[in-house]
Amino acid sequence: MNRLLERQLRRFSASLDQPPADWQQFLAAVGEAYEQAAQDRQLLERSMELASHELLERNALLTKEIHDRERVESELRLAQKLESVGQLASGIAHEINTPIQYVGDSVTFLRTAFEDVATFLTAVDGVAEEIARKPELDELVRRLDAARVTADLAYVRDQVPSAFARVQDGISRVSVIVRAMRDFAHPDQTEMVAADVNHGVKSTLVVATNTYKYCADVATELAPLREVLCHPGEVNQVILNLVVNAAHAVEERWAPQDKRGHIVVSTREADAGVWIEVLDDGCGIPEAIRTRVFDPFFTTKEVGRGTGQGLALARAIVVDRHHGKIAFESEVNVGTSFRVWLPFAQPEQAAAA
Repeated sequence: MNRLLERQLRRFSASLDQPPADWQQFLAAVGEAYEQAAQDRQLLERSMELASHELLERNALLTKEIHDRERVESELRLAQKLESVGQLASGIAHEINTPIQYVGDSVTFLRTAFEDVATFLTAVDGVAEEIARKPELDELVRRLDAARVTADLAYVRDQVPSAFARVQDGISRVSVIVRAMRDFAHPDQTEMVAADVNHGVKSTLVVATNTYKYCADVATELAPLREVLCHPGEVNQVILNLVVNAAHAVEERWAPQDKRGHIVVSTREADAGVWIEVLDDGCGIPEAIRTRVFDPFFTTKEVGRGTGQGLALARAIVVDRHHGKIAFESEVNVGTSFRVWLPFAQPEQAAAA
């Protein structure tokens, strides 16, 4: 007999130890109904438990999808801004390049012309020495000497060549920066193109010079590489973000000691692709935050120095856009190594091959 039914019968009649025989069939049917109700209740509770668990899973999935969408939208907005900046920088670099070429050509002409003038002046000096030997031309010699002193020809002839050299050196440096800006910020085409990663590293380091030149010595170890199918501007952006982060880490560790740190950027071929490594001897990444470094908007930098988008964007470009890998190793007060792997061929090209 169902226990609940038995307890209820005893409450109904405490003296009823054994129900009458003609009750047995009825009580058996009621007991079965009680058992079925208990089973139905257990089944309902289990169903509700499963439904609740499924709802929690769906909520968690929805929350993740919302966060992923927000991350993608944020990365898209930043990418659009970077594309606009890249287009602007590329245009500026183009506009600057033309007048710089004019200035360079003009300086070259003036330098050559001055060399001719200097040759002429040397000849004039020789003639003046001959004239000085003739007493009847003393007045002419005096006037020539006065003009030479007034013009300070000795100083001019000594300093102008070095001045031209400095100007040409400055123009060459500006030209290098302009070319680097044009290569670095060149707006990417929709389709991937074959690109020289080493060239991208060199251009990026020129662009980033102002970030590290006061705090770190930068070295490169660039192995011969085959071209990689990629979006060159985006890859350059990844390298820039890693170099800037390395410079900030180095500065944080060594600047208080009035010392310079070191950054090494290296490349090599391996695993059917190209590895790019940015190694620094900076402050390192605390273990407590290492799982969050690729999270959008996560930053430990002071306001105005970082938005928390650099590594998030780097991960999106490398992993999502290029099907590559990005990882790091770090030790506090020892340094950090970020490694990026880019495949030679994208999955669709590899499948077609």
